Amino acid sequence: MPITRLTLFAERLIGAAAGDPAVYEDVEVDESATAEAMLTVLMSSLAAGVGIRGLGGHSVESLVAISTAALLLWAAWALLTFQIGTRLLPQSQTRSSVGELLRTLGFATAPGCLRVLGVIPGVTIPVFALTAVWMLGTMVVAVRQALDYDTTVRAVAVCLVGWALAVAVAVLLGVLWGPSLS
Repeated sequence: MPITRLTLFAERLIGAAAGDPAVYEDVEVDESATAEAMLTVLMSSLAAGVGIRGLGGHSVESLVAISTAALLLWAAWALLTFQIGTRLLPQSQTRSSVGELLRTLGFATAPGCLRVLGVIPGVTIPVFALTAVWMLGTMVVAVRQALDYDTTVRAVAVCLVGWALAVAVAVLLGVLWGPSLS
């Protein structure tokens, strides 16, 4: 059976979710995988918007707001990760472009597609917690492969610093423009 583009995409999604370094190396160098990586991010973000409905928010506005927030948070984190990984914590062999890192980080959001299961009342928080940890793990693999790091420890450091800064930005924006709690 010939391998179609859809079959390859599905195999990459599964491999990325499994944390297979070979998949991340493959998408790092395959410029034609950029659209698929961005589709993965969009699917994961939309899954967050759908899944959060398990907490009781059933409006279209909440779906759009959560999906958009997930997408923007990923974008901020990815760009911060690029800057931290290539400028602050590079190794001598670190060579990467924005496209290479965005492709690998895009596929690293594959476990986030399971957030759609959060729509089931009572499992929303565990599903989101599990997928967040899972995605952090796949993102460490993505960063290690894309930035050609010798050690996983450096990739973990880059991911955690980028994640903390992205969350801080999200909280700040939420405080500035989010709804009041009074």
